[in-house]
Amino acid sequence: MSEARGPSIDLSPGTRLWRCETPMALELGQTLPEYTLGYRSWGRLSAQRDNAVIVCHALTGSANADEWWQPLFGAGKAIDPERDFIVCSNALGSCYGSTGPASPHPDGGHWGARFPKLTIRDQVRAQMALADALGIRRIKLVIGGSMGGLQTLEWALLDPERVESIAVIAASARHSAWCISWSEAQRLSLRADPKFRDGHYPLDDTPDAGLGAARAIAMATYRSPSSLDDRYGRADGATVFKGQAKRPDDFAVRGWMQHHAENFVRRFDANCYVALIDAMDQHDVGRGRGGVGAALAGLRQPALIVAVSSDGLYPPSEQELLYESIPNARYLQIDSANGHDGFLIDAAAMERSIAQFRGDAAHTGHEARFINATEVASYVG
Repeated sequence: MSEARGPSIDLSPGTRLWRCETPMALELGQTLPEYTLGYRSWGRLSAQRDNAVIVCHALTGSANADEWWQPLFGAGKAIDPERDFIVCSNALGSCYGSTGPASPHPDGGHWGARFPKLTIRDQVRAQMALADALGIRRIKLVIGGSMGGLQTLEWALLDPERVESIAVIAASARHSAWCISWSEAQRLSLRADPKFRDGHYPLDDTPDAGLGAARAIAMATYRSPSSLDDRYGRADGATVFKGQAKRPDDFAVRGWMQHHAENFVRRFDANCYVALIDAMDQHDVGRGRGGVGAALAGLRQPALIVAVSSDGLYPPSEQELLYESIPNARYLQIDSANGHDGFLIDAAAMERSIAQFRGDAAHTGHEARFINATEVASYVG
């Protein structure tokens, strides 16, 4: 069965499709009868099957990690295809090769709003099944930012015998009321589009206006006030904003928002978007584990916790909580004016520290306690 890929979505030539025909019992009580994951890999699995690196993507990302995290990839870098067997799979519920609401339903239609409710744990369990199918015995590092950071935490908790270290970037232990409120604003924008039809829309008549508005809301949360003002703020004595506006008398920042909205509806599906933000809102590492503190205290892998100084969506205080609660944690804050998107835009600023962390983790193993606050300044280096 081929997968539907949403509006005008072309998978990269390197993307492979792995199909699991075993039904998957989902955390919230429903069952997915079968599923497919789109994934890419780089490098080769060692004879001992112990050199894997799992990369987890953000909300609307794809398996093309070497493109959106290019500064981390390459010979001698933090993620090295000459040393590592690197795997990045498109998240369950998305539309870049993996099964989601835009995929075919067993009845011959597509899943649409009938697609079962997912959690981050469900997504990670699907990724774990892919790792099993690829023959991976040990995972040197799981790394991810934003939604990928939420998945990284679950990898460590669900597969502690296989995962040797983690790097959690611009993420939190559980979704805050702040994050959930922004998710709801995006859902409301979709529901306000009459073409949304409570999610029961045909794939040839999609709710583009609502999805574009949802994306515009999200884009505002991904940047910082200073980054937008630097790029699009009022020029001295001018009545319009700096930058390239669509019209001479318009605000350039409006053009920026409209550009992202228009591009997004060409590459993503509205129900997939809802499925993913719903899964993120369910995120809570403490659920069923005695609370957040108990869950994090039980992590024994070396962990690098990375914050972005200007992140307003997952503020550094949330990474500090992770750092203070995980026994073998090290903290890194990158200085970026780009808000939450700094983990992508300014990825080069953390490459050396991730590489150093990997070297330290390889020598210390699960039992060593990383030195905390007194070492932060020199570690950022």
